[in-house]
Amino acid sequence: MERAKKEKNELWEWSKALLIAFGIAAIIRFFLFTPIVVDGESMMPTLKNGDRMVVNKIGYMVGEPDRFDIVVFHAPEQKNYIKRVIGLPGDHVEYKNDQLYINGKEIEEPYLEQYKSEITEGSLTDDFTLEDIAQVDKIPPGHIFVMGDNRRYSKDSRHIGLVAIDEVIGNTNIVFWPFDDVGFVK
Repeated sequence: MERAKKEKNELWEWSKALLIAFGIAAIIRFFLFTPIVVDGESMMPTLKNGDRMVVNKIGYMVGEPDRFDIVVFHAPEQKNYIKRVIGLPGDHVEYKNDQLYINGKEIEEPYLEQYKSEITEGSLTDDFTLEDIAQVDKIPPGHIFVMGDNRRYSKDSRHIGLVAIDEVIGNTNIVFWPFDDVGFVK
């Protein structure tokens, strides 16, 4: 009888340990970090189709992203998109002659240098103003303007409009698979 009681107690202890472990894993995944797979080529050359990344949710539950963060957000098509933050609340965004201007100031985008150097004709990013895209002169509070790095083939704020900050899941800059690409992205 003593042995049966000891086995039952041991089973209960293992069950509690597993429940606690699963609970902690669920909390981490829901509130702190979650994996995501890049679907498509809209963030090339920074991210490739099939890259597996870690989404950091910390800070996005109460704050807003920084300019040039790579963020994951809920898109209108019931999908999650991965794009780069270009414009923040209060910004005026414009592209002219393949150059980004924020609030009238020329802004460098070093992550686009590889693509720009490979273009033989035309520009990487067509000219536009925020007024053309969203019919506003400044990004309103609670919204951001996002674009994919592969500007010619990205469905982003130029097509879906401004993104509400409360639709942002988190930012991502760590690729954990494939093994050859493991590391931080900028």
